[in-house]
Amino acid sequence: MRIHIATDHAGLEFSTQLQHHLAEQGHEVIDHGPLDYDPLDDYPAFCIRAAQAVVRDQESGIAALGVVFGGSGNGEQIAANKVHGVRAALAWSLATAELAREHNDANVIAIGARQHTFAEAASFIDTFIATPFSGEERHVRRIGQLAAYEIDGSLAPDPRADTSAADVLDAPNSSFDPEAG
Repeated sequence: MRIHIATDHAGLEFSTQLQHHLAEQGHEVIDHGPLDYDPLDDYPAFCIRAAQAVVRDQESGIAALGVVFGGSGNGEQIAANKVHGVRAALAWSLATAELAREHNDANVIAIGARQHTFAEAASFIDTFIATPFSGEERHVRRIGQLAAYEIDGSLAPDPRADTSAADVLDAPNSSFDPEAG
C-alpha cells in the first residue's frame, strides 16, 4: 500500500523511524515533509499535501492511506480534514485507530508524536493500515451524510424540528434557569 506521511519539526525524528518501519513492512512511503529540522516550520502545507495525495491516489484506484503527525496530532488532523474527500481521525489508542477505519473509513490517521512512544504510535498506525472498513449500512449512511455536507452543505433533517413536540425547557418542572445559562 502507498502511505503518504507528513509532519512538522515536532515529528521529524518520528518521521524517519516511521518511514523505515513502514518500508520494512513492504509499503511504499511518500514523505511530504519536512526534509530538515526547522523549529519555526508550519504543519499545514505538509499535511495538506499528504492529504491531497491520498485523495488523488484513491481516486486513481491506487490503495493509499495517510499518516500525519506533530506534537499533539490535533492541528495536523484539522489540516488534513480541510482537503475534500479526506476523513482524518486522531488516534490515541489501538481502539481509536481500529474504529477510525472500521466505522469511519478514515483515510488519514493523525498521531501526537510527543504523546506516545514510537512503539505505541507505530502500533496505532499498523492497526489503522490493517483494518478494513466494515461496510455496514449505518456507517456507509453516516459517511454519505458527511460527504453530502462537504459537497453542497446539505444535512439530514433535524429530528428536533418537529414543532408539535413539547419543549422540555418550557415545562413547568424544568430546572433550567435562562438567567444562569
